[in-house]
Amino acid sequence: MLLASEVWVAALIRRAQLGGAFATLVRKGDARAGAVLVRTLDGRGGRARLYAAATGGAGEPLWMQPRPGAHEDELDAYCQRAARIDPDIWIVEIEDPDGARFLTEAVEKS
Repeated sequence: MLLASEVWVAALIRRAQLGGAFATLVRKGDARAGAVLVRTLDGRGGRARLYAAATGGAGEPLWMQPRPGAHEDELDAYCQRAARIDPDIWIVEIEDPDGARFLTEAVEKS
């Protein structure tokens, strides 16, 4: 059984905070089954990345980057479109040079 989105997001934010990063909930979605987007920001370099929960070919959970190399404004626009399409979506922002290190599932390399 999978964790409810609300529980998983709270654990992610807590993991990031315990790891010395700043993490915040940008958008709250459906408590049980909302999809999750995670935006990471490098406070020093200004680089932003976006990760979306996905399922791999063998059914394993993983994270993919729907817009690798995109500028921060493009990632903002992507998040806004995703929220319009899916009102149940969660958006978490982590400010850390390697915010993906707080994701417990594999991250697809782009």
